[in-house]
Amino acid sequence: MSEKTFYVTTPIYYPSDRLHIGHAYTTVAADTLAKFKEMQDYDTMFLTGSDEHGQKIERKASEAGKKPGEYVDEIVATFKDLWKRLGVDYDYFIRTTNPDHEKVVQEIFKKIYEKGDIYKGKYEGWYCTPCETFWTERQLEGEKVCPDCGRPVEWVEEESYFFKLSKYADRLLEHIKKHPEFIQPESRRKEMINFIESGLEDLSVSRTTFDWGIPVPIDDDHVIYVWFDALSNYISAIGYLSDDKKFNHYWPADVHIVGKDILRFHTIIWPIILMALDLPLPKKVFGHGWLLTETGKMSKSKGNVVDPNKLIDDFGVDPIRYYLLREVAFGQDGTYSTEALIKRINSDLANDLGNLLHRTVTMVDKYFDGVIPEPGVEKEVDKDLKNYALKTLDEIDNSMDNLKYAVALESLWNFIRRSNKYIDQTTPWILARDEDKKDRLGTVLYNLIEALRIIAGMLKPFLVETPYMIGEQINARDLIEKASWSDLKQWGLLSPGRKVKKGKPIYPRIDIEEYFERLNNNENKETSDNKGKGGNDMAEQDKNTGTISFNDFTKLDLRVAEVKEAEKIEGSNKLLKLKVSLGDEERQVVAGIAKHYNPEELVGKKVILVANLEPATIFGVKSEGMVLAASNDSGELTLTTVEKDISSGSQVK
Repeated sequence: MSEKTFYVTTPIYYPSDRLHIGHAYTTVAADTLAKFKEMQDYDTMFLTGSDEHGQKIERKASEAGKKPGEYVDEIVATFKDLWKRLGVDYDYFIRTTNPDHEKVVQEIFKKIYEKGDIYKGKYEGWYCTPCETFWTERQLEGEKVCPDCGRPVEWVEEESYFFKLSKYADRLLEHIKKHPEFIQPESRRKEMINFIESGLEDLSVSRTTFDWGIPVPIDDDHVIYVWFDALSNYISAIGYLSDDKKFNHYWPADVHIVGKDILRFHTIIWPIILMALDLPLPKKVFGHGWLLTETGKMSKSKGNVVDPNKLIDDFGVDPIRYYLLREVAFGQDGTYSTEALIKRINSDLANDLGNLLHRTVTMVDKYFDGVIPEPGVEKEVDKDLKNYALKTLDEIDNSMDNLKYAVALESLWNFIRRSNKYIDQTTPWILARDEDKKDRLGTVLYNLIEALRIIAGMLKPFLVETPYMIGEQINARDLIEKASWSDLKQWGLLSPGRKVKKGKPIYPRIDIEEYFERLNNNENKETSDNKGKGGNDMAEQDKNTGTISFNDFTKLDLRVAEVKEAEKIEGSNKLLKLKVSLGDEERQVVAGIAKHYNPEELVGKKVILVANLEPATIFGVKSEGMVLAASNDSGELTLTTVEKDISSGSQVK
């Protein structure tokens, strides 16, 4: 084993029946860090998994008419499938229903109990089942809803075992203050210090009102609190109490990467469990922000979940990984937008990277029959390109040590842009006109191919397909596959004489308008095809006629809306921005009718608006509804309007 180790974890995820882009956000970040450290010759351990016990699992399984084990088995399979599609290379996927893990959790409970830090009592208080979290009256601040998820809490009275968090409060606070790197970013560290200083109460660590959990080893009437169970996975997975050599090799963890909503469990409960076990604490816990939509945090109840599988189907795996790591500063909240994703693909992947590769390979193919030329005498502009590569490697190294993924990628893209500028500075197309300058042309094109080899290597931690797509075209896949970080600091590893394999641009530009138009058409078709085909809230469909029930129709809030203002959206030849009145409110709506209507002829028209459509951003403009229109096979389109004057806001019934 390498003397250098690096242990990184994600939380183990609750088996929700629908994964969203937020799950991918955390896991891709941890995977990228593990891949980066592996390139730096660390012996890496990357852990993820599933949190499968608890009252909410028992209830969900019951609602689905399944046993808890059967219910989680099906959903865990979707986790693993998504991680595979995203190119996530975890070293171990732990399940808390694994007998080895359950045994370790019971031993941990027993050790802490025998130390005198767990005692029996009675719990009376508020509990959020969806979050599996206990709350005091003080924390609820008079509200009877969970501060984390906003759902109602339940009053619970039951016999329970309690863990003496309060005993370790001062010791934990001292550790946090002495080790500012322990909780990051700094804003989260301050939150946790304030939370501890406000007073820690002992934690209920067992339940008696349900059975789906690990039995308390000293009392079969109790099951262990799900968070005590789940947090222990970080040491049970690496051999705690079963493989001392492995455990001592990897522990303490270098970083736990978690969402900010579960930071309290990881920086208060988990460290105190470790203190009670006389084990060292993890070196860092990083609480990243949420990836939101325009309607807030993603949740099934809000209907605003962004499906990563659908995004991979539409755009491919690397654009999704790139967007997640590049768009938002890790640690801060960010808003997901499909439009922003497409713009990143077009500007960064297509214009910058794809264009650099295509231009370079095309010139080698054209001027040297595809054979990578020998470099000749070096000029200052060549030295500058090489030095920029070294500077970029150092910048990425520093950024990744601080989990600044977006900063690291910005440094990498600066080098890509610098390489494109190198083409403009050296003007290969002019050099090619003069046979006496063929040696100089060869030097320029060799440097560009070598820059692409280094760029592909630097991309390896972040993207899982693009480095090898580049490698195929410059005929250096073998070098890229085995490249370590130190290899990238050596200019000239690619031997001249290899033949490039010119291909199509690896990232064609995406027409935003066409994408949304196609998406809307597909969604309308799916809605038509699937009306009534399942779901408890859908009425049964007549399979022969495709009819829907009246109840389904009433779900649409169709209203009369008067167009008050209309204007073209800059940069688009299909979209108009409308301001419409619904009587007691005004809305902004984007409509794809610019080819059929001039803005001025729309003012004063009364149209039909779908008023309860989820808001969306289209071409950078927020749209709060959809105007109805009819079109025929020849492409003619007409708005749906009302025959007689009727007040704005009137409902279509």
